[in-house]
Amino acid sequence: MTAITLLDGGMGQELVHRSTAAPTALWSTQIMMDDPALVQAVHADFFDAGATVGTSNTYAIHHDRLGRAEKTDSFADLHGAARDLLVAAADGRAVRRALAIGPLGASYRPDLLPPHDKAVALFSEVARLHADWCDLVICETVVSLDHARAVRDGAAVAGKPVWLAFSVNDQDGTRLRSGEALADILPLLAEGGVDAVLLNCSTPEAIGAGLPMLAQSGLPFGAYANGFTGITDGFLQDAPTVDALSARRDLTPDAYADHVMAWIDQGATIVGGCCEVSPAHIAEIARRLRAAGHTLV
Repeated sequence: MTAITLLDGGMGQELVHRSTAAPTALWSTQIMMDDPALVQAVHADFFDAGATVGTSNTYAIHHDRLGRAEKTDSFADLHGAARDLLVAAADGRAVRRALAIGPLGASYRPDLLPPHDKAVALFSEVARLHADWCDLVICETVVSLDHARAVRDGAAVAGKPVWLAFSVNDQDGTRLRSGEALADILPLLAEGGVDAVLLNCSTPEAIGAGLPMLAQSGLPFGAYANGFTGITDGFLQDAPTVDALSARRDLTPDAYADHVMAWIDQGATIVGGCCEVSPAHIAEIARRLRAAGHTLV
């Protein structure tokens, strides 16, 4: 049938669920500092579930977030730890290792993006740190056209394939969280520098509405949704913690796999999960894909 890339799931929320510590504004970064073995275990569990791409626990390791916690001096060491934990979990497996670059400032906040040149420099610093080991770069939760341009240009210094993952409005999957039309990403993608385009960290229902636009890009495309009930006003405040968000109770592995298989029917060839998508969800997706005759690559 079709060759499908199966991404892993939501590292941050999986760590929060497995950790006994209270969530902090540093989220998965703090847990990695306190219990690095837990990060490696989560990577391994996603690989065991069938993921063919593992993403590094680097989403939130930016100077701005570390600065709020007075841990700026840990920037390079934390990136190194995230690299080592993913590399160790992937050792001996036929998988690809992806550098994850999250947004500057905070998730879902296009207003916090610095001016273009500064943003490119900050994204480039992250990409350069990982250029020697990653197989690709996934730029996650991209919420505006300015964000897309800056992270695309910054990620390019790694010299590896760049995948852009856009987050769309949970009520209208044809719009970015900035309010800009998803259709407006097409000229940007046509400029080059992007090897695949995805939708992420949005409800699966919104993603289904947005995928037809990605298909028009001519690039490999796909999606990985979150399992939150919605993004609350509290989470959009400065230095939020994830306990401001609630998980959906209806998004079981079986129910989530239904959404993913519908995306495959829409032409998606890269699928996986974001926040609240566990190894059990990824295992069910892998089972469904194989049962349908698809090959995982």
